[in-house]
Amino acid sequence: MTTETLDVLVVGAGLSGIGAGYHLQNRCPGKTYAILEARDAIGGTWDLFRYPGIRSDSDMFTLGYAFHPWEDGKAIADGASIRDYVRDTADRYGISDRIRFHHRVKRASWSSAEARWTVEAEVGEARETRRFSCRFLYLCSGYYDYHEGYTPHFEGRESFTGEIVHPQFWPEDLDYTGKRVVVIGSGATAVTLVPSMTDKAAHVTMLQRSPSYVLSLPDEDHTAEQLGRFLPKRFAFGAARWKHVMLSMAFFQFCRRFPERAKRMLRKQVAAQLPDHIDVDTHFRPSYNPWDQRLCFVPNGDLFKALRAGTASIATDHIERFTPEGIRLQSGETLAADIIVTATGLKMLALGGIDFEVDGEAVTLPEHLSYKGMMISEVPNMAIALGYTNASWTLKADLTSMYVCRLLNHMDARGLDYCLPRNDDPGLDEEPIIDLAAGYVLRAIDQFPKQGSKAPWKLYQNYVLDLLTLRYGSVRDDAMVFGRRGEGVSRVARRQAA
Repeated sequence: MTTETLDVLVVGAGLSGIGAGYHLQNRCPGKTYAILEARDAIGGTWDLFRYPGIRSDSDMFTLGYAFHPWEDGKAIADGASIRDYVRDTADRYGISDRIRFHHRVKRASWSSAEARWTVEAEVGEARETRRFSCRFLYLCSGYYDYHEGYTPHFEGRESFTGEIVHPQFWPEDLDYTGKRVVVIGSGATAVTLVPSMTDKAAHVTMLQRSPSYVLSLPDEDHTAEQLGRFLPKRFAFGAARWKHVMLSMAFFQFCRRFPERAKRMLRKQVAAQLPDHIDVDTHFRPSYNPWDQRLCFVPNGDLFKALRAGTASIATDHIERFTPEGIRLQSGETLAADIIVTATGLKMLALGGIDFEVDGEAVTLPEHLSYKGMMISEVPNMAIALGYTNASWTLKADLTSMYVCRLLNHMDARGLDYCLPRNDDPGLDEEPIIDLAAGYVLRAIDQFPKQGSKAPWKLYQNYVLDLLTLRYGSVRDDAMVFGRRGEGVSRVARRQAA
């Protein structure tokens, strides 16, 4: 088997991977790199999900790239527009030529003797193994399982005579015209689907076991356009981007520091948009504090418009069982349905499900710590693009890419071959890497590395702090070990063996 040799190997051609390609070209122009993509298209999540109404859950001024600003006035954009934007970025900057489609990475092995990763990928339907050797491995594959969504067991499911659909695998030919649709779920997918399907469906019901916090926001922002009349384009879009950064950070901090006040504010804005027959406390009063789970944003209050128009309704109850005609609830009510959509969540997958080895020893992820939210303790020359949970994913992914480039340039300038984070603090407490109480997180968090109780092992979910640390802070600290091939090899190997 031949082995292709590269400086950097990027896994994933979604938002993070395309951004990584740009930064590598721009900041490390002498480096060779390739992007391995398991699917047949650019865009990641935004190419995979095709359900009606799919849209961004962050504003596009921050979800878009700083180096290629989002120029549309739509701050909340539809999935097709985002997909086109990512593809246009890849084509414009010559990144598309570096992508190898149908390459699913299965294994990655680090050799301290060579100071390189050997990466094996299965290619195409035949699953032919192809091998790559790289100095640095950069995972930009996100943390969702693209092959499987989450659907709980529903008693009597096989008896339902209609069609059951999971949003992650939406059939292109699904015709819901004139049909009665029940959408099970209360998260971002459900609140997106319900108003989007009312244009054709006879009626759409959102069935939730428990409520989520819902916030109505305008879907357009013309700040950049207005500032562009007086300022250069670069500054106008930069100002619009920072406006959204600061607003989202301020709102997050407000919710975390003053949860009762935040609850009252969120309840008030929902109550003002509901029709009289829908009780706000029954259907829109969660049992947790704001931002213990992600908030659901609805552009221009479209969900509430559908509820007021009577084309949609909401039920908060537990499912007793599926029946041939629909869903029987524990309250005794039956929801008639022709189509049931199980918007019941996603399944998380740690680091793309790749098997890692360091000097022949398997890496057990839950036994390791996350360093600055982007590297793994005792794992050399590897970074992970892990976005924010309280802000745009791209904000953190871009900072991570810039930091990776700084690391590579630092090692080149000093003749170093590897870097790895190491925790020598016996007083460091461990915490889950993702601080959300959402079901999809709780179901899978034990598969992931942990975070620590203090820097540089703690994720602060704060863009300004990360900007100072990752873009302008030193790449050298007490937790980062650098070495040369053959010089520091034994220490790395001994640490793994221990």
